[in-house]
Amino acid sequence: MKAFMDEDFLLSTEPAKTLYHNYAEKQPIIDYHCHISPKEIAEDLQYDNITQVWLGGDHYKWRLLRANGIPEDYITGNAPDREKFQAWAETLEKAIGNPIYHWTHLELKRYFGYDGILNGRTAEEVWNLCNQKLRSGFGAREMIVQSNVQVICTTDDPADDLRYHQQIAESGFDVKVLPAFRPDRAVNLEKPDFTEYIHMLGQTAGREIRSFQDLLTVMEERLAFFDRMGCRVSDHGLGDVPFCLGTDAEADAALKKALAGEPFTEKEAEIYKTRLILFCARAYAKRGWVMQIHYGALRNTNTRAFRSLGPDTGFDAIADTGCIAPLSGLLDTLAQTDELPKTILYSLNPNDNRLLQVIAGGFQDGKTAGKIQHGAAWWFNDTKQGMEAQLSGYAETGLLANFVGMLTDSRSFLSYTRHEYFRRILCNLIGQLVENGEYPSDMETLGRMITDISYQNAEKYFAF
Repeated sequence: MKAFMDEDFLLSTEPAKTLYHNYAEKQPIIDYHCHISPKEIAEDLQYDNITQVWLGGDHYKWRLLRANGIPEDYITGNAPDREKFQAWAETLEKAIGNPIYHWTHLELKRYFGYDGILNGRTAEEVWNLCNQKLRSGFGAREMIVQSNVQVICTTDDPADDLRYHQQIAESGFDVKVLPAFRPDRAVNLEKPDFTEYIHMLGQTAGREIRSFQDLLTVMEERLAFFDRMGCRVSDHGLGDVPFCLGTDAEADAALKKALAGEPFTEKEAEIYKTRLILFCARAYAKRGWVMQIHYGALRNTNTRAFRSLGPDTGFDAIADTGCIAPLSGLLDTLAQTDELPKTILYSLNPNDNRLLQVIAGGFQDGKTAGKIQHGAAWWFNDTKQGMEAQLSGYAETGLLANFVGMLTDSRSFLSYTRHEYFRRILCNLIGQLVENGEYPSDMETLGRMITDISYQNAEKYFAF
């Protein structure tokens, strides 16, 4: 029986151990997609206690707490932080097989030097240990530096003035904190706050948006601003992938109806969304940016909880979208005119894994290694088996050695241990292929492959 989470945690073969400890373990981190607040980095957020670090905004943990019958007051409510932490500790010990159990203990080891087990009985000991370090000045920036992070890409709206990115750059902080362009609110014509948002976007640019052409002009100006601020990556969070080509005139008519509060058809909305996404994608290609497309999330499934708590509180689910044909249409439209940017594709539905891997293979251009990629296992798939499935499928349908690797997709400054988790799983998978005689025991080649997937590929691909 192996010891719990020892130095060879998840590494089941000698090749896996060699690859992790000699090649992956010390590689820097490029976190090319996360939801960390640039304001919190700029202000070097400090914490009073571990509850604020772990339970503030973490819907992964909130879902487990609710599943354990914990009242909402101890999750998002006003219960004392110490009592919330106790509820979490007592819940965690039931989370066998859940990656959160591993993430939590990796964070305790790497950031707080705690090698024990967190449960209801040890909660007081862990509470005191963590809080002692946090109150010594262990804040947001030190957490980032201690994690060996080189680049962080936050997620930013086109209307954002990026003041906090500017403050960080001027502060001399050694880690690059760059914006990522996320135009979802401009795309989502059907949302109740769309008209309000378009007005705000126009104010940011100093231009009233009355037409689709006005919108494109403003978007071009915002893209140029983001580019000057170091942005090299975008992200589109889509429920369904739209694809209905139409014309700019039809997109203009749909936009004007929405701004006037008039009804519009589903087809009109699809045309508007398609035209705007294609415009953005061409702008990314022109600038050498990477486009990310995340789709397949069914948002706010629990109406009562949404009305009480709002979005992003742990009530989203996996959608069964059937988006491969429209996604292929988008990529093909751009490829026909050689305007397809480097692109990373993510579906929340694991049934789409092989579909995305094959789609990616159909749009490589013979110029950029891994130009179109199936992205890292996302959200509900961000598990040991989910990562293994994504990596195995990538290897079986393409060139795993060109994969750009892991991201945090997190709001927590302690979540960089997810890169360690990923690297251990990666090394174990490749080590097992060597152990089985399915790949030569060529540690020079394998070591380079592991180094590339852990760090070097992302550095080359994004060109930050």
